[in-house]
Order: sequence, then structure tokens, then C-alpha cells
Amino acid sequence: MRDTTMADIRTPARTAVRPPGGTAGRRAGRPPAPAGRRARAARATAGSGRMAALLVSPTLLVLSIVVLYPTIMALAESLYGPKGLDPRTGFISSTEPFVGLRNYADIFGEAGDRFWNAFWNTTFFTVVTVALETVIGVAMALIMHRALRGRALVRAAILIPWAVPTAISGLLWRWIFNSNGIANDLLGRQILWTSEGFQAKVAVIVAEVWKTAPFIGLLVLAGLQVIGKEVYEAARLDGAGPLRQFWHITLPLVKPALLVAVLFRCLDALRMFDLPYILVGAQKHSVETLSMLAQHEASNVRFGPASAYAVLLFLYVLLIALAFVRLLGTDLVGDGGAGGRRGRRRGIALFRRTEVTA
Repeated sequence: MRDTTMADIRTPARTAVRPPGGTAGRRAGRPPAPAGRRARAARATAGSGRMAALLVSPTLLVLSIVVLYPTIMALAESLYGPKGLDPRTGFISSTEPFVGLRNYADIFGEAGDRFWNAFWNTTFFTVVTVALETVIGVAMALIMHRALRGRALVRAAILIPWAVPTAISGLLWRWIFNSNGIANDLLGRQILWTSEGFQAKVAVIVAEVWKTAPFIGLLVLAGLQVIGKEVYEAARLDGAGPLRQFWHITLPLVKPALLVAVLFRCLDALRMFDLPYILVGAQKHSVETLSMLAQHEASNVRFGPASAYAVLLFLYVLLIALAFVRLLGTDLVGDGGAGGRRGRRRGIALFRRTEVTA
């Protein structure tokens, strides 16, 4: 009798705590959202979309005028040949003849030697200058970041070359690399820097690195100022020296800013024109780039080949940009807008991880 009573008492309690169907059953029994609320949410979403399209439309209009329209016109112009003697009639043609893809096919024939020379010169300048600028720019950023006396003066001295116009920079280095210039006086040799040869490439590389390394240093400096001092204090307490702090803390945390700087410099170096044009000169086999080749063809009223070279350069730059975004896209955008505290925690976690694996 006693057991039956206790069972009768416990059974209602158990069913009250765990009703049949559980949480899913209660959620399934909820009434649907009112139709008015759904309609208001849909109108709010549509209104936000229209406002976003309205705000972005000026930018899209400018990009269409500045980028899209010239690209389409260059692509269309590349399908036409230069004006000249019409082989069918024997008369000089007053209009550009339609040649299709012949301007692109010519780069794989004997006439393409100059194009491939310019292509490899452009690639060589890009790889060498960006590599040197990255190393020197990081060193400049570390120097500008240090709390030393006269830091403002040091920053101004480092950033002055980047502020100098490229044309002025080319004229300055042309004077330095003159046959009777300062460079030959320091070396004690007579080198013709602005003539054909590998020395002309060296002159262009030195002038380009001097001018644009501060750009990378400036972007890396912005990344360094986000890193908190407590990250380095924790590393010092763990016995890490300056070199280990730089390799395991500084570099990983400034990597997004550094990659953006390298991307910008690659895209800019691929379009190099004014510095070798002013420093060494036009139609120099050693330093001719794709931009210089396209300009030379256009100045000789061969707009079809010039447009073809410009389109190929555009595709080359586009492929490099897509490669950066595809391979390093997560690093280019960083940590999704992480603040200083998340960056500091990440720095400490990176150092702890490397310390454990070491």
C-alpha cells in the first residue's frame, strides 16, 4: 500500500518535468509569425537594399567611366591593324583594317621578340624591386616604430623619397648615374649606367627601391602600431629575445598589412613606365617594359598593336591580383576586423604555440 502510494506520487512529477515531445514539441506548437510582421521585415530588407544600391551607384559609375569603358575600347581597337597600303587595291587605306586576332598572334612569331623582351624585363623588375622593397620597408618600419629621440625627424627623412614625384626622381638619379656622376666617383670606375646593358637594369632597380620602399614601410608601420606592448612583455617574461619576438610575434601580426603593401607594389611595378623612360631612355632593349612598348607603338600611330599590348598587360596585372586574393585572401582581410585585444591575444597564442612546438 505504501509503495503504491509513492509510485502514484512520483509518476505525475516525472511527467511534469519531461513532457512527451520535449522542446521540439513545444517549439513546433508555436503559432507562426503574423503576416504583418513578415511583410514589414521584407519591406525593411528591400529598403536597405535600395539604399545600398543608391550609395554604391556613384562609385560604380566612376569605375565604369574610368576603367570599364577604356578597357572595352582598347579591346576593340586591338582587333584592327595600322593604316597603310591596302594589298588588295594598292591604295593607301584611310581607315584601320580589321585584322581580328592577328595582333595577338604576332607575339608568337618573329615580330614578338620585342614583346617577350619587354615582358621578361617587366617581370624581372617586379620580382627584384618588390623583394628588396619588402626587406628594406620592414626595416624602415621597425626603425620608425622605435621610441627614440628625434623620431619625427627620422620618419620625415624616410618618407621624403616616396613623396618625390617619379619624374623628378628619375632626373635626380640620371644625374647621379651620369658618366661623371657621384656613383662613378664613389665606385672609382667609369660605368655607363644609362646605356644598354645589365648596368642599366641595376640603375633602374636602385632608383625604384629608393623611391618606393618607404611606401611598404608606411603600411607596415600602421600594422606595428596595432600590436600591444603586453604581447612583447609576455614574450620577454618567457625568455624570448628580440629576434624570436620579431619572427614569432611581429611578422605574424603585421602579415595582413605587409601582404596588402606587397600586392599594391606588385601591381604598380608591373605598370612601370616613367622611371626607366626618364632615367635610361626610350627604345632601350635592356629596360623596355610592356608599358613603354605600348606607348612607343601608339606614338608611331600603330594603335592596334599598342592596344593589344595594353590588353595583355591588363590581363597580366589581373592574374597577379587574382592570385594574391585566391592564395592569400584570408590574410589580406586579416581577422575580420579584430580589435586590439583580439590581436594581443592572438600574438600571445602564436608565441605560446611556437614555444610548445620548438
